[in-house]
Amino acid sequence: MAAKIKRKMSNISLLHCFKFIFRSLMFIVALTLYIVNKVTAKDTEKLFGEIGSNTVVMIVIWLIFAVEVGFRFFPTKFESMGCQKQFKRNYLEPQNIVTPKPEKMSWKKTFTVAFLWILGNAVFGGLYLLGIFDYGILILLFFAYSVGDMICVLFFCPFHTWIMKNKCCNTCRIYNWDFPMMFTPLIFIPHWFSWSLVAISLALLIEWEVLYKLHPERFTENTNHNLRCANCTERACAHKKQLAAYIRKWNTEHKSDFPIKTYINPKLRRKLPKKNGKVKIEQ
Repeated sequence: MAAKIKRKMSNISLLHCFKFIFRSLMFIVALTLYIVNKVTAKDTEKLFGEIGSNTVVMIVIWLIFAVEVGFRFFPTKFESMGCQKQFKRNYLEPQNIVTPKPEKMSWKKTFTVAFLWILGNAVFGGLYLLGIFDYGILILLFFAYSVGDMICVLFFCPFHTWIMKNKCCNTCRIYNWDFPMMFTPLIFIPHWFSWSLVAISLALLIEWEVLYKLHPERFTENTNHNLRCANCTERACAHKKQLAAYIRKWNTEHKSDFPIKTYINPKLRRKLPKKNGKVKIEQ
């Protein structure tokens, strides 16, 4: 009999799904407005038409992202443990044992991520400064990064899989780098909208790095048991494993010559359902 695995999505995961859909819609709308304006060549200054240059629209978009960043500065139940572990409230010290030293996190890996991200975006910024790209491309890149941020949380994170090699989002060393990375293209656009978002995201990054330096024990699961699977309430990995099971089942049933590959941390693969298992997701 095929095994059935039922997983109810956590509130945090549902919020992430909403963000993914909402940010995707913003990106699609922005891309559509940009293409239409380019094709019709109506206005070389207002690259997103009248809607994109409307002050009210800009303020609403600014508030959406500014409020999201603002939540990260304080402990809140509306955010993932991965970006909240730096706070004392979320630190669970090991009981009945001598507190171990925090696991060492490779500075080379974090440096690699930072270097590659800065290098890649420097190319886009350089093309903009040379006049090859207009500022509309940088705005689209910002919206694309915002969608990519949710893809990393919900489906697949290249930084986690190929560079950092951490077990999951909860133990991610660079979780709160997401907003500074998201806003990187805006650095090249001199405007209150762009530079204010960059400024508050850099403040968030500084807070994260300072707390990591002062309290490294809060960032690793051997010293902070709130980061362990047993205490996880978000269950983001469970949904990624379910997705991997669906993909594996697809590959088995269709016997594709070009199978879709799954990227799940090897430490978690042993918990995946069998190939013929049926997976049911309840919401």
